[in-house]
Amino acid sequence: MIGWLQTGVLLLVAAAGAGVVLTRDPLRQSIAVSFYGLTLALMFFLHQAPDVALSQIVVGAVALPLMIVLALAKVHQQDEDRRDAGDAKEAGSVEQVRK
Repeated sequence: MIGWLQTGVLLLVAAAGAGVVLTRDPLRQSIAVSFYGLTLALMFFLHQAPDVALSQIVVGAVALPLMIVLALAKVHQQDEDRRDAGDAKEAGSVEQVRK
């Protein structure tokens, strides 16, 4: 029989999942994914699966959001590099037109 605490955590997991889906900003979405991973770990712990809960904390609450943030940083850096290269190329073409 499911207790009131397990029911509450199940509703919290559902709300956190909806929060992940409805979040549009990738950085905020990684934070929402981390919170979702923690709520899943709590649910696993309440269903007496502490080994799965610990794995979920490591993977879902730490590793996955970290990988998302690192990927976002890499994409942001590449965008800046492309923008800088485009500005330099544009400045060179302006100099050629002036000559």
